[in-house]
Amino acid sequence: MPNWYNTDLEKNAANYTPLSPLSFLRWTATVYPQRVALIHGERRLTWAQTYERCRRFASALAKRGIGEGDTVAIMCSNIIAMYEAHFGIPMTGAVINALNTRLDAEAIAFQLNHGEAKVLLTEREFAPVIEKALTLADKKPLVIDIDDAQYFRDTGDADGEQKYAANKLLGVMEYEVFLEQGDANFPFRLPGDEWDAIALGYTSGTTGNPKGVVTHHRGAYLSAVGNVMAWQGMSPLPVYLWTLPMFHCNGWTFPWVMAAVSGTNVCLRKVDAKLIFELIRKHKVTHYCGAPIVQATLINAPAEWRKGIDHKVNVFVAGAAPPVAVIEGMERMGFHLMHVYGLTEVYGPAAVCPQHPEWDQLSLEERAQMNGRQGKPYQLQEDMMVADPATMQPVPMDGETMGEIFFRGNMTMKGYLKNKKATADAFAGGWFHSGDLAVCYPDGYAKIKDRSKDIIISGGENISSLEVEDVLHRHPAVMLAAVVARHDEKWGETPCAFVELKEGTQATEAEMIEFCRSRLARFKVPKTVVFGPIPKTSTGKIQKFVLREQAKQLE
Repeated sequence: MPNWYNTDLEKNAANYTPLSPLSFLRWTATVYPQRVALIHGERRLTWAQTYERCRRFASALAKRGIGEGDTVAIMCSNIIAMYEAHFGIPMTGAVINALNTRLDAEAIAFQLNHGEAKVLLTEREFAPVIEKALTLADKKPLVIDIDDAQYFRDTGDADGEQKYAANKLLGVMEYEVFLEQGDANFPFRLPGDEWDAIALGYTSGTTGNPKGVVTHHRGAYLSAVGNVMAWQGMSPLPVYLWTLPMFHCNGWTFPWVMAAVSGTNVCLRKVDAKLIFELIRKHKVTHYCGAPIVQATLINAPAEWRKGIDHKVNVFVAGAAPPVAVIEGMERMGFHLMHVYGLTEVYGPAAVCPQHPEWDQLSLEERAQMNGRQGKPYQLQEDMMVADPATMQPVPMDGETMGEIFFRGNMTMKGYLKNKKATADAFAGGWFHSGDLAVCYPDGYAKIKDRSKDIIISGGENISSLEVEDVLHRHPAVMLAAVVARHDEKWGETPCAFVELKEGTQATEAEMIEFCRSRLARFKVPKTVVFGPIPKTSTGKIQKFVLREQAKQLE
């Protein structure tokens, strides 16, 4: 018997459109054409203007032969051009490769070669590193300069303008001139297949070359909508501050989120606590995202910088686990924090810790403990589990048994570019392997205990470096703490703590050890404490591989 639902009813132009975040821009530009889309210094662009500029961008690229499957790289801070690139580049069918602005020339050259970039847009600030990278690249892409000198004039930063202008212009023309070559009515189309690639981003690997993560239009669309859903009660027409680098997982898909919700983007060239508070106050910022270190910077800033902020500010914080002290500090400051978790391979956040009304009755410390978990998968990510990586069987929901976090669903990458083995390994067993070790509580919420490579094994006992770090962060003098394994003749490994103190404070190794001893099982207490700046990536992640090497030097 034929299945009439499938035999006579087929997809056609009237009943099927491939999912793509490009649709969001067109909708908002027609519904809220005069609403401010982008703020950068004194510059303002409406959604109608942004839509037109993105189409000009796409048209200018197309006139240069850029089309389906080509790679267009961009090295840029969180400014207007970077935002527009997230629409203009994929409008041609090409793939955006947003480069990490903190990388050295060798790493940039590798990514340009590996991704086979045909066009490179580069901001003047990064000319020295890009100039060297281009000498190392196998093939030279077409280079377009982005000159943001007007920003420094707007802010009255004459010194900044002078330093900026001292850098070379490397390209054939400047970005605004390039846009003028494009057609404002460029007839871009959505991808023929929603699984077509939209972005290429590289993992921040600690050894060897990074892997190129390829994501698709469907996943970007669903991740953007998922972010809105996960941010419980995201206000209509929000004002979003770009504290999170747009090169990091494409800004966790928030360039596309803001088009979906017709919000206003407030650009931010770099994280600066005083400027962040000024922009929040001036523009009534309602939302921003950032790593725990960004929140710690704000919490420890002078209280007078926060004066005049009397509206609700919502924060997405992501990291292996923001310290309880950070969660408590944000709440005391009056900022509403939601904890999300993810990786480059799942478009940034793909899990969230949904908050329950009854948690409001708990003490501040208890609420912080509940909110500090990685929680549940996004509604638009099909599934997440904590399981034994050898058997792929879920661990008991006892809050103690550790397993690895696995994801599956539409918000998962296509795979690693030109790396079939790494792709196969990552998807073994029909799940994406995160490499993060976690436990699962009776309510089904997951909590990361460590990266698999960061677990400390002392005398046969597993020690979570995150648990020790969480205790250290509760010390009033600690700004940032990181714990790694140090070789020990008797125990095999013992915890070694690296501590960055708040400005104007002091502490001793003995004091830190005693502080931990009163709050941790004895075998978990650090045997060594090292004071000084802690190395971090451009996105605020602690570089534990550097600390592990430093710990070896102590032996």
